[in-house]
Amino acid sequence: MALLDEDRLFPVDGKVRGLARDIYAGIKDLPIISPHGHTDPRWFALNEPFPDPAKLFVTPDHYVFRMFCSQGVDLTSLGVPRVDGGPTEQDPRKIWQVFAENFYLLRGTPSNMWLTHAFQEVFDFDIPFGPDTAGEYYDHIETCLKSDAFRPRALFERFNIEAISTTEMALDDLKYHRMIAEGDWDGKVISAYRPDDVLDPDFAGFADNVMKLGELTGEDTASWTGYLNAHRARRAYFIEHGRVTASDHGHPTARTENLDPEQAAELFQTVLSGKGSAEQHEAFRGQMLTEMAKMSIDDGLTLQIHAGAHRNHSDPMLNIFGRDKGFDVPSQTEFVNNLKPLLGAVGMEKDLRVILFMLDETTQSRELAPLAGVYPALRLGPPWWFFDSYEGMRRFRENTTETAGFYNTVGFNDDTRAFCSIPARHDVARRVDAGYLAELVATGRLGESEAHEVAHDLTYRLVKEAYKL
Repeated sequence: MALLDEDRLFPVDGKVRGLARDIYAGIKDLPIISPHGHTDPRWFALNEPFPDPAKLFVTPDHYVFRMFCSQGVDLTSLGVPRVDGGPTEQDPRKIWQVFAENFYLLRGTPSNMWLTHAFQEVFDFDIPFGPDTAGEYYDHIETCLKSDAFRPRALFERFNIEAISTTEMALDDLKYHRMIAEGDWDGKVISAYRPDDVLDPDFAGFADNVMKLGELTGEDTASWTGYLNAHRARRAYFIEHGRVTASDHGHPTARTENLDPEQAAELFQTVLSGKGSAEQHEAFRGQMLTEMAKMSIDDGLTLQIHAGAHRNHSDPMLNIFGRDKGFDVPSQTEFVNNLKPLLGAVGMEKDLRVILFMLDETTQSRELAPLAGVYPALRLGPPWWFFDSYEGMRRFRENTTETAGFYNTVGFNDDTRAFCSIPARHDVARRVDAGYLAELVATGRLGESEAHEVAHDLTYRLVKEAYKL
């Protein structure tokens, strides 16, 4: 018995569903381009077997354990590592059983569909997952993971991944990316320059990290000019050793600034001293977004802005488990005025690509589509985090297409740490777009041949162009 409906996510109307099937058939087997994510480059560099089913499916996936946490499940019972030195469950079978007993909590969520897709398509299961079948699932997956066919590189090729980008901080030595580039495997695994550790005054150890940046680059990062030169040098290092085509910036807001050099230098000295206010920290992050955009004109990197997340919302959980453990929450975000300084400086640059990701859906039709629909440098990123779902993707198309069109968007990216969910996530995006395009055809807003062309562009061409892949 198949675990997944072959027509899942397609329109209910029979005629439109048939159109959706035809459009989907033309794109379902296209290669996957994954231009932004958080898979571990050491997987592909070392190509060692994944340790066990729990470490593959449970402990790296905050979509899973944030939902379980909301129902009172202790993250230590899921093997989530602690940064405070406290104990956490180490037995993968016990972790897997907790996962199975709480799997029902994911009903109706994207995570349920992603996991079920992986169970059926990657591991060939045809029985539902739950407490009674947990042992059978574990044994079969464990056996699979011991075979060469389930090593990271083999799965990369099986998933038909043409290119995948990981994300590394500015001080990372890119050891594993160098190993991949110097080895005899031709899989395209690239990095992205994520300079939060040396750019965000609220990042733990910011001042020390800035000094380390200077040591790595030979620049005087105690000065504003030297600090900017160090970023240029580090970006060049990432381009050479990580084959980087994009930088990535996760900021609480979309605020940008374009201060004159003297004001910027003064602000830098204030935040570097540790005496800056919250307002000055935000202004500095905003100034650095504009500086990064200007550097992108010179070195060609695509600039990604992930704005609007209140990160690590729970201080106790941050102290126990560290960053990126599911306690990031969308917050109200304003773009029109916040982006004006950056757009005033570089928005008309035809060769620059600034990709905006949003967590505040109310901005899609009111602010983001009109901005991307006029500024040559801007593109809209796909629904991210809480909206990389059927409903979120569907609303995104409905809210933005009339004003920004399809060609001011950049296709789909999966933004995941969960490797086996990558094909599932891309499949959802392809099905949603096929259904949306079928309805445009059925209502006379798009020709059928145009729909097939647009589907191919949304799935493959636009993402390659936006990220210069």
